[in-house]
Amino acid sequence: MLKILFFIEDLGSGGKERRLVELIRGLLNNKSISMELVLTRKNIHYTDIHSYEFKIHYIPRSYLKKAISLFLKFFNIAKSYRPDVIHVWGNLPAIYAIPAKLFLKIPMINSQITDAPEFFKDSVLNHNLTFPFSDRIIANSMAGLKAYKAPKNKSTVIYNGFDQSRLNNLEAKDTIRESFKIDTKYVVGMVATFSELKDYETYIHSANQVLSKNKEVTFLCIGSGDDGRYKKLVKKEYVNKVLFLGKQNQVESIMNLCDIGVLATFTEGISNALLEFSALGKPVITNFGGGNIEIVNQGVTGYLVNQRSPGEMAEKIEILLNNEKMRTNLGEEARKLISYKFSIEQMINGFITEYAKVVPKYNKL
Repeated sequence: MLKILFFIEDLGSGGKERRLVELIRGLLNNKSISMELVLTRKNIHYTDIHSYEFKIHYIPRSYLKKAISLFLKFFNIAKSYRPDVIHVWGNLPAIYAIPAKLFLKIPMINSQITDAPEFFKDSVLNHNLTFPFSDRIIANSMAGLKAYKAPKNKSTVIYNGFDQSRLNNLEAKDTIRESFKIDTKYVVGMVATFSELKDYETYIHSANQVLSKNKEVTFLCIGSGDDGRYKKLVKKEYVNKVLFLGKQNQVESIMNLCDIGVLATFTEGISNALLEFSALGKPVITNFGGGNIEIVNQGVTGYLVNQRSPGEMAEKIEILLNNEKMRTNLGEEARKLISYKFSIEQMINGFITEYAKVVPKYNKL
């Protein structure tokens, strides 16, 4: 029996968190693997985790990020459970797990690289601190490994796996239209948190440009966070055509309504939003850089445009809106790409392979 102790801050609505939940779900089918999970916050968006038959530990973190007690609390959990592998998801969990890794002599797999910043800032508590203590470092993009300068001899890429079952039982498109009072012929959507890492400003400026020529388009902005300053960027005459929907539980159904998926961003590993749009057969438009180039084949599954270039983004949106056959062809190629390059089975098998590398006696899982 291979025993894995997962450690992440919480299971909020992010891509990293979804990836871990999907990995756990997949590993539950393997009777040779036992798991436990440690969280520092009871923030759980993926509530199906409660139905899984494994133990969840909560070790609340105080206001101070460097809370000494967390080192001891995690150490005691590891000492009691005696896992074969500690698998950390995030910079702080990786730091807090170091004493357990060292003194209990437990291999540590590090999955904290989930983006690919253009400029990586060195600091005392950054990724470089944890790399020497990590037996294996797993990123979800080649761009991420390069951005953080992860040591090549113990680093690898395992792409996000898309679970096709998420596309089962989607709400009818007419139902979604009625729910959000969408009456235009076309719908363009962007799914991303409202944060400094996502470029909603460029997306909205491109929407203004497209709407100046084509009034039969609704632009959707879907995600959590403060959207106040972005609403002010929408021209007054288009406020009914650029909708801010906030955080949505039925996000796949909303994405399925879209004719085009857009992601304007400054840093990205492998975007779950791009995977979802592609799996739904939607052509995508995103920026050069990061892991985007590992998902989007230029002119085949969608388009890559330069950052902070609303005119260029608007041009690509217009090209696709004006050519239904092109939208269909690019969308179908995108769907095929997801099925063979980003399958959930490939992701789960990739992690099992990595576990076997640090615990060789379990290499026949």
